[in-house]
Amino acid sequence: MSSKKQHRIILSGGGTGGHIYPAIAIADELKSRFPDAEFLFVGASDRMEMEKVPQAGYEIEGLWISGIQRKLTLRNLAFPFKLISSLLKSRKIINTFHPDVVIGTGGFASGPLLKSATSKGVPSLIQEQNSYPGITNKLLSKHVDKICVAYEGLESFFPNEKIILTGNPIRKDLLDIAHKHIEGKDAFSLIHSKHTLLVLGGSLGARRVNQLIEEKLDYFESQNIQVIWQCGKLYYQEYKHYNALENVQVHAFLSNMDMAYAAADVIVSRAGASSVSELCVVGKPVIFIPSPNVAEDHQTKNAKAIADKHAAILIKESELETQFEIEFDGLLFSSEKRQELSKNIKQLALVNATKDIADEVEKLLK
Repeated sequence: MSSKKQHRIILSGGGTGGHIYPAIAIADELKSRFPDAEFLFVGASDRMEMEKVPQAGYEIEGLWISGIQRKLTLRNLAFPFKLISSLLKSRKIINTFHPDVVIGTGGFASGPLLKSATSKGVPSLIQEQNSYPGITNKLLSKHVDKICVAYEGLESFFPNEKIILTGNPIRKDLLDIAHKHIEGKDAFSLIHSKHTLLVLGGSLGARRVNQLIEEKLDYFESQNIQVIWQCGKLYYQEYKHYNALENVQVHAFLSNMDMAYAAADVIVSRAGASSVSELCVVGKPVIFIPSPNVAEDHQTKNAKAIADKHAAILIKESELETQFEIEFDGLLFSSEKRQELSKNIKQLALVNATKDIADEVEKLLK
């Protein structure tokens, strides 16, 4: 489909990979439909999007913004100034870029940007990844035209007539990993006859998950398991010395996620919304260890939605000491159990999310 007009599209979201990668996936899909379109990302100036978005080939502008801390801190005193600064810069971006549509994927930066855009009447869409919406999207929902969601039952948070159930955007390279198992093991120089555990703590890392893996390294060795351990950049210095072990690879970050997923036989993961959506598509047996330290405990809700359908195992942080080895052994020694979880989680995948969201954006462009 060729575009008569050169569209101008702004995407805003960030702070974590869970907000950045959906935005990049949506941009990639729109770029394939409108090769002449101009894209601009807007993020928080000190967060990972300032590095990840240019790596994906897009321009980004940074706002001086961060969230309000839940406890009283000095950083909260700066919040009103950051907000005013971000609103002024957002207005300037809208006035100079003249977008035809703005898309928000959550995170602090999308608040001021979408507020500025909607107040000028620019067509707008937000994408909510979680089963429990963040405060930014809840506030924006009154002003935007459309809200693409990944879970059912969000009518209590958003205006019902704006909601479209699409699922979360998934990177295209994850859609075909079933045929890449050998390639994946080779990419990480793994032994093909051994079971491989992939550990995902999110882009920044997960302290309790890292502590667990460190505690269980002898256990994994006794079970002849090789480990790809993504510990997060905050923790890499603390754990990188375990790279000296024969069956352990410690990574701050995994840039070739498709190969990591393809290599894995079992996955241990946090339950952020994007991770959960990706793991449904990937279709491997998963043990979710949700973070208890997030707003409204939404990771536990995300994981429970999957575990309740016998499609994954959920272990709370408080139960790791007693439950982890029992559950892990149950997976390791039962190929039937692994196959059942794989089959069930795959049935929950919404694989057309990126396309469906782009369809909604396209309607707004008309």
